[in-house]
This record gives sequence, C-alpha cells and structure tokens, in this order.
Amino acid sequence: MKYLIFITVLLFSWSCNSDDEISPANINYKQEMRDFVIGISNYSKAISPGFIIVPQNGIELATVNGENDGPPETNYLNAIDANGQEDLFYGYNNDNSPTPSVENLYLRSFLDVSKNAGNKILVTDYCSTPANMNDSYIKNSTNNYISFAADHRDLNNIPDYPNPVFSENNRQIKTISEVQNFLYLINPENFATKTEFISAVTATNYDLLIMDLFFNDGTVFTSSELNQLKTKKNGGSRLVIAYMSIGEAEDYRYYWSSDWNKNKPAWIDRENPDWKGNFKVNYWNDDWQKIIFGNDNSYLKKILDTGFDGVYLDIIDAFEYFE
Repeated sequence: MKYLIFITVLLFSWSCNSDDEISPANINYKQEMRDFVIGISNYSKAISPGFIIVPQNGIELATVNGENDGPPETNYLNAIDANGQEDLFYGYNNDNSPTPSVENLYLRSFLDVSKNAGNKILVTDYCSTPANMNDSYIKNSTNNYISFAADHRDLNNIPDYPNPVFSENNRQIKTISEVQNFLYLINPENFATKTEFISAVTATNYDLLIMDLFFNDGTVFTSSELNQLKTKKNGGSRLVIAYMSIGEAEDYRYYWSSDWNKNKPAWIDRENPDWKGNFKVNYWNDDWQKIIFGNDNSYLKKILDTGFDGVYLDIIDAFEYFE
C-alpha cells in the first residue's frame, strides 16, 4: 500500500494548468533557459572563440531572482555578448506607438544590468514615421544602446529611412563592441533570389546584419555568399549573425518531421496563436536541445560551419509561458 501511495504522490507532483496541459512541477523555468543559453555559448565558443551570443527579450534572466533589483546573474551574463530587445521605445502595445513609460523603465532596469556587465544592447523598435524613427534612434543612443527602427514587424525589408544609416561609418567591424548600427532582416520573402538579397544588403552600410541561415526556398546560404554580405557598400566590413529560435519549434524548418503533423513529440506544446507554424517547446528537453546544439547535425553547427559571426537567439522569454 505504501508504494501505491508513493506512486500517487509522485504522479500528483506533476501539475496541470487550466487547459489540462501537464508540466513538470518544481522546474525553475528561468534557470533552465539560462542553462540552455550557457550550453549554446560554451559549445559554439569552443569551436569558434569569438562567436557572438545574443539572446533576444527575456531580459529578466539578467538577475538571479528575475527581479529588477536583484543581483546580476554573472554566469549567464558572462556567457552572452549582447542582449536583443524589441519594443523598448516603440511598438510595445501597437506599432508606431510609444511604449508606455512603466514598461520602458522596467525593461531598461534589466538591460542596464547587462550593459553594465559589458554586454552590448541591441534594440529593435517598431515605428514607421520619420519623426518616431528619429526619436527612437536618439533615445536609444542617449542610453548607450544600439538600435534599429523597423518600419515592418515582419522584418522583411531594408528601410528607406534614415538615409544615410544612423551612425553610418566605414570602419572594419570585427567585434560586437564596435557595432554602431544594425539591420534586422530575417524574412527574405520580398527578394526573388539570393542574388537579389545579397545585392540589396551589400548596397547598405550597416555594421551588423541579423539574417536567417535559410533563404525562401529552404536552401542554406553558402560560406561564399555569406562572405559577400560581410562587406559594406563603403568598403568597411560588417558582422553577420544568424537568427535561431530556441523557445519554439517551427514546422517549416529542416528538422521538422512530417510525422509530427499528426503525432508530435511530447516536448512540443501549443501553437503560437500569433505566428502560425510556431510551437512552444519544453526547451529543457534533451531531444529538443540536441536539435539545437551539441552535435554535428545540430542547427547551431550548420550556422557555425557556414561562417556566421554569431547567433541571435529568439523566444528566450518562453519561460513566461510555462511559468
């Protein structure tokens, strides 16, 4: 009987939410994400010591307790080179609308923890009128953040404004600390061919390009193509880093098995209602992490082998969903 009671208690220790989804009890979801990012960093930097690690959003991971008055989480902050943050000054509630001051101050309190630890802060504000775009660049610069005013949330175009690029320069950019501006262009749907995409980017003078490893047709950008993208129009050099989602599985990626359309692995959770084809994952699960990094068939190894200068990690804030 005591064994039956033990098993009952053990099963009860797995908690259910209101939607009858089962999630393990006693998981520290923030720490699991920190450990995931640290593992990605250790793996990639062992192969390429200068490889740049940039988690986007989920900035609460910067402190030990996830509170803005908490002590810095040094292991995590030392493992990354920058933080990406969306909607800091524009776009939090609506595109092209100022982010409310309460949310702005909250985010900046964490961003400054990372900045003070020596990390670069890369802000993407979603605004489309020249006045708001100017305001975004000025406010970010005042706070010693590097920013990109995206006039399309789909991140599928190169903005016409401002021209020239904010803080444009012809320097040879070799490290993230030297970056003065960046272009966030992860959706190449408006470009018919790789050649067209490469020509458009090389006609700009951004210091840093954030792009996808894959083109529209699912083919990987080659090392030769990547090298072309690393030269600015004015002759300076730029860094190029690859976007990779680690908090959601995407059904249009190479790793997605057709079997999953009917029978998904237990570690794949709900579809993101805002982004069709994107599914929350138990990011602490070994099977998912093996898809992302740690072996020659992993997503990250493909990025490293192509010659990217770093990786831009998205859906870091997946811990909020599970919490």
